[in-house]
Amino acid sequence: MTGKYSVFGLALMACAFGQANAGTLQDVQSAGVLNCGIGAQLVGFAAENGSDQWDGFNVGLCRAVAAATLGEGSAVNFVEAPSGNQHQALLEGDVDLLVGNGAWSFSADVTEQLDFVGISFYDGQGFLAPKSFGLSSAKELNQRTICTLNDESVTMKLDAFFERNQITYDPLIVDTLEDVSALYHAGECDVFTSDASSLAALRASLPNPGDHVLLPEIISKEPRGPVVRQDDSAWADVVRWVLNALIAAEELGVTSANAEELQKGTDTPEINRLLGSEGALGDALGLDPDWAVRAIRASGNYGELFAKTIGENTAIGLSRGFNAQWGDGGLLYALPVR
Repeated sequence: MTGKYSVFGLALMACAFGQANAGTLQDVQSAGVLNCGIGAQLVGFAAENGSDQWDGFNVGLCRAVAAATLGEGSAVNFVEAPSGNQHQALLEGDVDLLVGNGAWSFSADVTEQLDFVGISFYDGQGFLAPKSFGLSSAKELNQRTICTLNDESVTMKLDAFFERNQITYDPLIVDTLEDVSALYHAGECDVFTSDASSLAALRASLPNPGDHVLLPEIISKEPRGPVVRQDDSAWADVVRWVLNALIAAEELGVTSANAEELQKGTDTPEINRLLGSEGALGDALGLDPDWAVRAIRASGNYGELFAKTIGENTAIGLSRGFNAQWGDGGLLYALPVR
């Protein structure tokens, strides 16, 4: 390496910087539990099952962080942070991070003093309609009654889409997802518009999910991911690289089943660095060398986690779409592990 500092020296500097400025990692490890905010329950993403256990895509991300930092993916206290005060719960220290709560936007990132550490799910506003309508596009919704939640940003995007395509609609604005579900199921509205994640969860809750279809149009950008407070860059690094480890693991072919075997050493330096058999990435994060192996084993790589919680073979039934790896035509991109 050229330059003033060696790799080892940089690792020590990063570790020392983290110790000087961190707080959340030490608090989590002292408490022995990760307080993870997951917003309102949403089937497939974060919901309690009949055994009082939490399941879902966002739950898996929380468990990966817990495994990396505490050694056990089960060392999580899940906190429901309602949409009205979810960011306040983080800012006041009631939770250590939020997962899947709200989209990454200028106001959330800058004015609310939050740090989005990465994108775990590319979401966007879409449309759910009965399959019996025979619709193949949202552009065919002219003069349909559309249910929408009482959210100005949702209606603005809806109005813009219909105006752009020179069609009209009859709005039916409701206050809660439960009200929407009842009205949609009763046929009071032809179509429901919301983020694709919410639409897929609603479809899974209907008596005959296969009778309903998500139309192909996504009319907004709603990137979601883990959120931490702005005042702890070392903790932000930990959560960012746990997420990146799951994404990189899928790209590199590392799975929950083979991670421990591959940790013994491979011919691929990036795998070796990720799994701790080369380099000192764990030291730089204030963690041990096995942090990524534990995260991957706890939740699977990104593809495994997606497939078992919200993928096409689950009740949620989402295709990878934008959330496919970049090499497969999606937007998911692992940062270089070096």
